[in-house]
Parts: sequence; structure tokens; C-alpha cells
Amino acid sequence: MAHQTDFTKKKECEVKALPLEEKKRMVKDGEAHWFFPRHVAEQVIICGALLMILITISTIFPAHLGEKADPFNTPDHIKPEWYFLAAYYTLRVAEYTEFLGAWAPKIMGIVMQGVAVTLLLLVPFIDRGGKERRPSKRPIAMAAGAAAAITFIAFTLLGHYV
Repeated sequence: MAHQTDFTKKKECEVKALPLEEKKRMVKDGEAHWFFPRHVAEQVIICGALLMILITISTIFPAHLGEKADPFNTPDHIKPEWYFLAAYYTLRVAEYTEFLGAWAPKIMGIVMQGVAVTLLLLVPFIDRGGKERRPSKRPIAMAAGAAAAITFIAFTLLGHYV
């Protein structure tokens, strides 16, 4: 189709604009064909053949998926993205509370993170510096922010390297 003459290109473009009677005549003479039954049937046959080939290949050569997943046992080599490493380390630190019971590490890990967020949310209410905005005049807010940042950075690094 790369070497079509201008006449055939013009004829193809004009088929769309022809009256219905002329289109019917061209289909009857074999010069053109209807889009709906012919082209759609071709595409359905091609899609069906490809689907059968893919199903056959996947049945003959199934993918090896490995062991079944255990939601309560995370392998050591799997670590979250950097922005979740602090929370990940918090959960690992909470494992030391297992002497309280099997439920304790999970609950304590979540509670520790909740307490940290709650304390940060309470800082503006605890440190009521009035209209003062300078950091040097807001020691409680600055200490709380610095402690939160240092703890987050430390837990992120510990979560990555430990």
C-alpha cells in the first residue's frame, strides 16, 4: 500500500463521501466492502486467535510463583521505601514488647506512632507563643520540632541499616 497512486488514494477518500446507493454498488461490484461485518469479524478472529495462543502458552509453561505468602512473616530482605523506614523501625522496636503477649508488638507499634503524631498535633496548643513568630521566642515548639525531626531521621537510618 506504500506505492499507491494518487487515483487510488483519491478513490479511498471519496468512498466515505459517496451516497449510500453508490457505496452499495461498489460493494456489489467488489470494489469496496462494508466496515462492520467484515472488518469487525477480522478483528474478532485475530483477537480470539491471540487469546488462544496466550492461554495455550501459559498452560503449557506456567509461571513459577514461589512459596505461598505469609502475611504474618515478612522476610528480612524486604524493606519499605525510605519515607516508611521510620514507621518500619518503630514496628521492629515494638517487637521487644512480646513478653506482654503475642498481640503486644502489633498494638504497641501502632500506638507508638499514634502517640508521636498526637504529640506533634498538640504542640501548637501547648506552646502558645501569642503573636510571637520568631523561633528564638518559641523554645517549646522548636524543641518539639527538632526532637521529631531527629527521631524521624534516626529511625529512618536505623530502619535502613539495622
